Amino acid sequence: MTASLLGFALFALVVTVVPGPDLLLVLRNCLRGGRRAGAATAIGAALGSLVWAAAAAVGLAAALQRWDAAFTAVRLVGAAYLVFLGVQALRSLRDGAVGGPPPSAGAGRVSVARGLRQGLASCLLNPKVGIFFVAVAPQFLPEGRSVLATTMLFGVIDAVTAAGWLVLVSFGAGGLMTWLRRPRVARGLEGTAGGALIALGVVTAVDAARA
Repeated sequence: MTASLLGFALFALVVTVVPGPDLLLVLRNCLRGGRRAGAATAIGAALGSLVWAAAAAVGLAAALQRWDAAFTAVRLVGAAYLVFLGVQALRSLRDGAVGGPPPSAGAGRVSVARGLRQGLASCLLNPKVGIFFVAVAPQFLPEGRSVLATTMLFGVIDAVTAAGWLVLVSFGAGGLMTWLRRPRVARGLEGTAGGALIALGVVTAVDAARA
């Protein structure tokens, strides 16, 4: 059992550190709301991963994968959400609300609660997280152990790993806030994050439409 848990933890860590929508969102919210907003976004994404693990444990994710219409619908909604976040970033860039001190609440500042919601929504609207558990967890399941309990344990490991890495990233970025808030640097990061989120959303939508 210990070997299985360590093997899954190592695999989860490798998957987590690969840049994706969650990391882009954490970095963007660090810029828009500081360390706490970035950390809240990270925790929201980790909670979403835990929800998907629970869904996979009871077979929901597997059922969703077999039900093509539902799977495609969830992916399209997720793609639309990524595009929405990207457009928001580019609008902030256009409106000149990037760079300098953190924006006030009325000027688009990302609060802790908002960061938590965005991180949670970003993960929940990504069915690939659920499919990850359906596809990967069986490879690490030890014989004679409860599939439900072990998959949930894997989910906790994955959530803790994701939260730890993304919070570390948010605090690392937080330490660079003075540099990141320089107008030229901030505009570059906001534009890159916005463009990348839109690109990810479009690619996801096209992939879903072709499936």
